[in-house]
Amino acid sequence: MATEYKGLENQTSLTEFVLIGLSSPPQFHMLYFVMFLLIYVFTLLTNLAIVLVIYVDSHLHSPMYFFLMNLSLLDLSFTSVTSPKLLAIFVAERTSISYGGCMAQLYFATSFTSTEFYLLAAMAYDRYVAICNPLRYAAIMDMRVCAMLAAASWVLGFLDTVPPLVLVCRFSFCKSHVINHFFCDLRALVKLSCEDTLRMEVLIYVEGLFIGFLPFLLTLTSYMFIISTITRIRSAEGRWRTFSTCASHLAVVIIFYGTVMCTYMQPTTYNPQYQDKLFSVLYTTFIPLSNPLIYTLRNKDVKRAMRRLMQLKVG
Repeated sequence: MATEYKGLENQTSLTEFVLIGLSSPPQFHMLYFVMFLLIYVFTLLTNLAIVLVIYVDSHLHSPMYFFLMNLSLLDLSFTSVTSPKLLAIFVAERTSISYGGCMAQLYFATSFTSTEFYLLAAMAYDRYVAICNPLRYAAIMDMRVCAMLAAASWVLGFLDTVPPLVLVCRFSFCKSHVINHFFCDLRALVKLSCEDTLRMEVLIYVEGLFIGFLPFLLTLTSYMFIISTITRIRSAEGRWRTFSTCASHLAVVIIFYGTVMCTYMQPTTYNPQYQDKLFSVLYTTFIPLSNPLIYTLRNKDVKRAMRRLMQLKVG
């Protein structure tokens, strides 16, 4: 498939990139288009439903659901940055993206990923306070503190990705203008540069340590205290009931951290391109879909609120 774009390699001025996509056989393109379109639409509907239900139902106006609403807004934004271009690749013979559009897509995709790290850490802290300090929970996690934690997650997420974006904007892409990916991924762009990318690779790992491991340590510390508190509960039923309040969040943390770390915390010379695409599909399409399912399938309050909202609409 790359032979179709060899002419692009000799361009002297870069105005656009060409996205190859998933490199799937053409006969499967329509099947993949339908599949990813259904995933995208269902992701939009489920996350919008959670935002609407939490906003409308006063029973869900609590810190845990406030953070869940932020997570759904984040998933909505993230999947809308990458999925439309992926869908276009399956129905267009040649899918290009302007240089400015590519840099914008790169910035927002990495910013939303960074924001999710911080937001998941804030949600872990909320569960820590609820389980380890239940009597002081209302005083500690008031809405002002929740709003500050959520705002800090969004602001830090969008600030952390500025340094790598600035470096990428200074790159010369003389090797090729063809991105072997379905969106403007940072690692895919680094591989196209004809310059020494050592600085960028070091920055990726430093940013990964700060953006990924620091929130991960905060999340891990919260869960160490949570598990310690749960083990001191005498009854098995009490232990399970307490653990169930954070089981959904823990599942989301494991899935998200696992896929993102597997994608970005390996050397670019070692990680195969097909593996990059596989993990990227997981965290850009399936995780935004799975997050609302994980929370709603296990959460009786959200399901009850959805039933109340449906009854109001029917009435």
